[in-house]
Amino acid sequence: MADLATKQINELEEQLQRRKKLQDITNRIHSAQNIKQILVDLKDGILNLFDAHSITIYIVDRIRNEIFSMFLSGSKLSEIRVPINNRSIAGYVANNGKIVNIADAYDEKELRAIDKELSFDSSWDKKSGFRTRQILTAPIFHNGKLMGAVQILNKKSTVNGGRFSEDEKGFLNEITEVLGVAFFNQERFARRRKTRFDYLISRDLLKEEDLENAWEESREQKETMENFLMKKYKISKENIGKSLAEFYRCKFVQFNDKIPIPGDLIKNLKKDYLRRELWVPINRLEDGNINILVDDPNNILKRDMIENLMKTKTIRYDVALSDDIVKFINYFYQSPEDETSISDILGKLDADAGDAEPEEEGEVVTESDSAIMQLVNKIINDAYSRRTSDIHIEPNVGKKNVEVRFRVDGDCGLYQTVPYSYRAALVSRIKIMSNLDITIKRIPQDGKIKFKRPGGDEIELRVATIPTQGGVEDVVMRILAKGETLPLEAMGMLPRNYKGLIDICEKPYGMILVVGPTGSGKTTTLHAALHHINTPDRKIWTAEDPVEITQYGLRQVQVQPKIGFDFAAAMRAFLRADPDIIMVGEMRDFETAKTGVEASLTGHLVFSTLHTNSAPETITRLLDMGIDPLNFADALLGILAQRLVRTLCKNCREAYHPSPKEFEELIESYGEEDFERLNVKYTDDFTLYRPKGCDICDKSGYKGRMGIHELLVASDNIKRMIQKHEPVEVLREMSMKEGMTTLLQDGIQKALQGITDFKQIRRVCIK
Repeated sequence: MADLATKQINELEEQLQRRKKLQDITNRIHSAQNIKQILVDLKDGILNLFDAHSITIYIVDRIRNEIFSMFLSGSKLSEIRVPINNRSIAGYVANNGKIVNIADAYDEKELRAIDKELSFDSSWDKKSGFRTRQILTAPIFHNGKLMGAVQILNKKSTVNGGRFSEDEKGFLNEITEVLGVAFFNQERFARRRKTRFDYLISRDLLKEEDLENAWEESREQKETMENFLMKKYKISKENIGKSLAEFYRCKFVQFNDKIPIPGDLIKNLKKDYLRRELWVPINRLEDGNINILVDDPNNILKRDMIENLMKTKTIRYDVALSDDIVKFINYFYQSPEDETSISDILGKLDADAGDAEPEEEGEVVTESDSAIMQLVNKIINDAYSRRTSDIHIEPNVGKKNVEVRFRVDGDCGLYQTVPYSYRAALVSRIKIMSNLDITIKRIPQDGKIKFKRPGGDEIELRVATIPTQGGVEDVVMRILAKGETLPLEAMGMLPRNYKGLIDICEKPYGMILVVGPTGSGKTTTLHAALHHINTPDRKIWTAEDPVEITQYGLRQVQVQPKIGFDFAAAMRAFLRADPDIIMVGEMRDFETAKTGVEASLTGHLVFSTLHTNSAPETITRLLDMGIDPLNFADALLGILAQRLVRTLCKNCREAYHPSPKEFEELIESYGEEDFERLNVKYTDDFTLYRPKGCDICDKSGYKGRMGIHELLVASDNIKRMIQKHEPVEVLREMSMKEGMTTLLQDGIQKALQGITDFKQIRRVCIK
């Protein structure tokens, strides 16, 4: 009897303790400041009450017909979302409003007994190593309205056949009632007072009382709320932007000086007026709408004023910080390079044109107008400042604007649009600067511009004009990069390629080829190799078209094909001028290639380039030209194929754990056997990098370029295969056996190092 009494007393004490825990949880739910505090911070108390391993509290998202929850992943707040339907346990409970108590989540019969569609998603278990068994899930209602759901997993002690007890179901019902009231109050509170900073409150980036204080403090300090929050509470600009975008239901735009200046949209607007009213047009969208940046897209009076001035209602409003709007206005109306901006130049052109209508054949504005000269100069200066390799002038048919595009780091992007009526004057001005015939418009022309920049630097541009559909001409200007010779160590080669190239460069005679498409850095690599062996005891001749990189100690010659002084003629001249080393810009034809092979066999070290896709393909290309296989096999030292890939911005690149599928794709692309030699394993710590975007890289996530390489060294085996005229596949297989990494493999290794990403490698490599 005494034992029975003691047992009853213990049970009563246990029930009392659980009741006290329940009361504590109830009090904490009522006092919670926001939804996040309920979803994340109260979980431990509930788990303690139920003596369980895991809990998820969901809240309903009526718009998307889902329930969602938040959880901490490290220091980052993440979301989990479940559709409201009968396919998942939490979704079923929310859909049907019924509590479920499951003994084993993997028992399909038990699940089907509840609903034939019901299944358990075991992917999280596989990923985490956690084994889900018992599940107790209850819906959260308030006044008959679904507010969310609670799901508890895995009892620590298994009684009642492994299920949660009836008492525990009762406790959960009590908790869901309190949660229903709390969620309802939070929802009502959110409806009652919405501010443009609610996103910060809901993500626990800012406390409610801090926001209340900030309104008054920012007014006292005469600062905008956004700047005040960033300064005092260290809220990032990105999070401020997300909050504004969510509140105004539009896009948040940050200042970017790579956005083309919308000359046609701002030419009738005063700079001081825009600065005072804090709005500015930034471009005309593809659907015809004008894109306007404004500090408050909900301001009806300001919108009416904008629509009257722009003479249209087809406007898309986006939000920006007032400081960024002022930066856009300053950028559109003035230039840091000089006092004249493109909008000023276009304004002068409009003034010169007056009210006259341009005729079909003639233009009101001509190539001799000072404003057109200023416009061309500004385009070239801006291109040089932005590290542009090519400038594209593209007049469009149908009296549309002329587009000016810049290629930076291999990617083309719009720089500026110029009104259609200036197209002929713009093209003619460039032709005059290039010494081309402005009367010839139906055939392509080539020329060069020597351009002096304001600072005194002189740059050279290679110009090509091409007649295009609609009776207009396109112009492409390549900025020839004059600069210092880069050392071979700066080429970013893998150790095997670097050592192999050094070894063959130090041979006394033979032929070394660097191959790849136009603009892949072949000349830069050749000059780096020449720099390594450029010593006073060696006589080095180079024939180039054009001479882009100058180097002390080299005798450099510019070929002139128009007068018959081509690469083959230069090579013949060099052989009479006591050379040790010869570099010829390109082996375009049989005669140049034949002379190069002969020169290398007569005791000279010969460097050259070809436009081929890979190192092994270069061999078959030269043999197909008619080069003697025996001589070529004797002459060849090695072939370096290369490409340029964009590199990730070091300031903002983002580390991430790739999916197994992505890792398998890397292995498949690299080759399974070869990948095993890298000794790279897929673990939970395995990390790759991807682009994110910041101010330094203009939000692209990429900054600069580097080379990927494929070095074929002409071993005895390779030389025998050349003599037999073996096909490309056989040559590639032998080269890889001897240690050659393909362009794709070299790129993947650099992606594994975090220098670039696999997407960029795929853009330039086939296999």
